[in-house]
Amino acid sequence: MAKKTKKKTKKHWVKGAIKHKGVFSAAAKRAGMSTAAYAQAKKNAPGVLGKRARLAITLGELRRRRGKRKTTP
Repeated sequence: MAKKTKKKTKKHWVKGAIKHKGVFSAAAKRAGMSTAAYAQAKKNAPGVLGKRARLAITLGELRRRRGKRKTTP
């Protein structure tokens, strides 16, 4: 009898993407910038900093898109 593998959902992918909460915003604060401005400045940086910056940009876009979807009756 073959084992059934559970199909992972993409619903909660953000939980797995964020390993250390607050590190990127703390770095932006140390630099004296907002997280959005810091993300734009560091999006082409190599390594973990660049990954965090690109993730911050993506999450900002998701947040904006999600706000537009809400409708009031």
